[in-house]
Amino acid sequence: MKEEMRVPKTTFKKRVRDESIGGDNPFKWVDVTTEEIFSGNRVLVFALPGAYTPTCSTYQVPGFVQQHKAIKALGVDSIYVLSVNDTFVMRKWLLEHDCAGKIDFIPDGNAEFTKGMGMDLDMSVVGFGTRSRRYAMIVDNGVIEKMFAEPDATEDDPDPYGVSSPESVMEYLSGKYE
Repeated sequence: MKEEMRVPKTTFKKRVRDESIGGDNPFKWVDVTTEEIFSGNRVLVFALPGAYTPTCSTYQVPGFVQQHKAIKALGVDSIYVLSVNDTFVMRKWLLEHDCAGKIDFIPDGNAEFTKGMGMDLDMSVVGFGTRSRRYAMIVDNGVIEKMFAEPDATEDDPDPYGVSSPESVMEYLSGKYE
């Protein structure tokens, strides 16, 4: 996917808390569509290979959590993290990172959106299967405004990170991006 293209239409399966259910597991399944996420909104999505992975948990998610107010002040309505993980893993991981009310999550468990974006990555060599390439993007009303895709991994840099960092995104949003 490139800038000025529409994001792929996808439906994500998500579990959400519903106190009316009662009991020990007050959650229900809901379908969340790309149209619901992106229509009429300017959204920041950052994608990563997996919840609980080192770079994602140490730098990427904490950085976006720390900068969420500044990012929103620069004209972003919502911030989402996307990973090829199921809704249970994503929810637990983001609760552990104090994301509630700051960053929401998109569980792309079947990698449908990731494949539609052309951002899928075969990480079978480390037992991960299909995962998402690390990237961030600004999406305005369903159209990609700006992409921040990390380069391919190399032997010298097996997990590139910097292009999709909160700092890079904020530089772009504040007009300082080169």
